[in-house]
Amino acid sequence: MSAGAGTPVALEELTPRQIVAELDRHVVGQAAAKRAVAIALRNRWRRQRLPPEVAEEILPKNILMIGPTGVGKTEIARRLAKLARAPFVKVEASKFTEVGYVGRDCEAMVRDLMEMAVAMVREERRVAVRPKAAARAEERLLALLLPPTPAPGAVTTSAPVAEEPSATREKLRERLRSGSLDDRPVEIEVDDRSGPSLEMIGPQGIEEVGINLKEMIPGFFGRKSRIRVTVAEARELLEQEEADALIDRQQVARDARHRVEQAGIIFLDEIDKIAGRERGHGPDVSREGVQRDLLPIVEGTTVATKHGPVRTDHILFIAAGAFHIAKPSDLIPELQGRFPIRVELEALGEAEFLRILVEPEASLTRQYTALLSTEGVTLRFTDGAIAALARLAVEVNAATENIGARRLATLLERLLEEISFAAPDMAGVELEIDEGYVSRALAGIAENQDLSRYVL
Repeated sequence: MSAGAGTPVALEELTPRQIVAELDRHVVGQAAAKRAVAIALRNRWRRQRLPPEVAEEILPKNILMIGPTGVGKTEIARRLAKLARAPFVKVEASKFTEVGYVGRDCEAMVRDLMEMAVAMVREERRVAVRPKAAARAEERLLALLLPPTPAPGAVTTSAPVAEEPSATREKLRERLRSGSLDDRPVEIEVDDRSGPSLEMIGPQGIEEVGINLKEMIPGFFGRKSRIRVTVAEARELLEQEEADALIDRQQVARDARHRVEQAGIIFLDEIDKIAGRERGHGPDVSREGVQRDLLPIVEGTTVATKHGPVRTDHILFIAAGAFHIAKPSDLIPELQGRFPIRVELEALGEAEFLRILVEPEASLTRQYTALLSTEGVTLRFTDGAIAALARLAVEVNAATENIGARRLATLLERLLEEISFAAPDMAGVELEIDEGYVSRALAGIAENQDLSRYVL
């Protein structure tokens, strides 16, 4: 997607089929949900290739994911945003409440998204100016290590004498670049970031005031402090300071705002918790109120942020919920209409658990193997152990609460508890986790439903 300044990296080469293939590397199954988000992402690229007057009229088709916990709803949305390099925030709908009740204002999610975009763009700009910032930081360090020789007054310095400081400076530069001076202490001046900040309590809670007070009262906020650090630490601090000085903050805000408006993704989790009509008492009082507060944001409105106004018309909203008590039809009709794409995610069974343990690039078995390798312990899981863990996860989910793939994390943590505890004393040991080990470590808990309800 490269339709203008501040837009995420071009995705011309990623067709919906390739986007699904990328998601398959991290999430097992759920083909329907992957296809839906892949089409939504591709449609953004298509829209930005249209004339502005046509593109303005094409709104994103928001997605409602329906499925039990732990089946991959959040992971699909998170991986999609990472793939698109788009600003992404995950919020729980249940933490928002109607204005007047305890909770956060619904517009806060857009402000959070804007902050995320500003951080992304600022980091990209830092990378772009890093060579120039490094050169300027190097000159400042050389000035600290070799202060300039004071003018000798009326005495005129001859050419040979003038060349000597320059030669010394170049030798010092070589030593600085080689790292031989990294441990030398040096005193530098840095911006004092502990200055006062100004916040304002409004109807929606505490918000930062969007005024550049540094420009209004420069002497009050421009204080410096001296700190003593090593040359290596000083180089890092000075490079960051120089990079920030080279970045146009207003341009960063403009690019971030463009990125949010054209490519932002908001993931609304637990939307089923705010479904349902009023009952006139208890927590249900604000459910419909939250939906009505969400509606204008999803429909398209302008939200004031400290970086400028942000339009939400083309932000992609992905909502998700288990809907095991409420139904999507319990949402107010206007909000239902704003989520035209509905996909149902399947509950996970033994076959899916087995694949989850071994197929994803960051599977749990790979994670634990890597963690214990830092202690010098070599861990191997047999096929029998993987199958036993998958079978046990299904049994425990059925007997207690079905938390989907998250059950695998609790089982593995319990399975490897003793090994993890003793690992510092087991350097050089090779361990094979087989089906028998899984049975011995977890059989007692799995058989006792009351115990597994609390432990697993």
